[in-house]
Amino acid sequence: MSLRTFLLVPAALSLAACATPVAPPMAGRCDADAASAYVGRSASADNVEAARKAAGADMARTLSPGQVVTMEYREGRLNLHIDGGRTITRITCG
Repeated sequence: MSLRTFLLVPAALSLAACATPVAPPMAGRCDADAASAYVGRSASADNVEAARKAAGADMARTLSPGQVVTMEYREGRLNLHIDGGRTITRITCG
């Protein structure tokens, strides 16, 4: 190994250690307002999926009145609140 290589390798490694890592793109952002057109529609499988896509969410769930649900927040989840007749009454994210 030449003296030049011997001196350049540690310098290159120290610079690489200081580099800012590239953050992965934020997947699963949810925009409930973008899916607001589905309020008042039935919670059919097609409408739930279309609302999920419109909101840009990774997943969607329907929430019935009085249903027990987990309270953890998920940025990429669309919540479709429905009434007893399976009509979407409200749309939220989380």
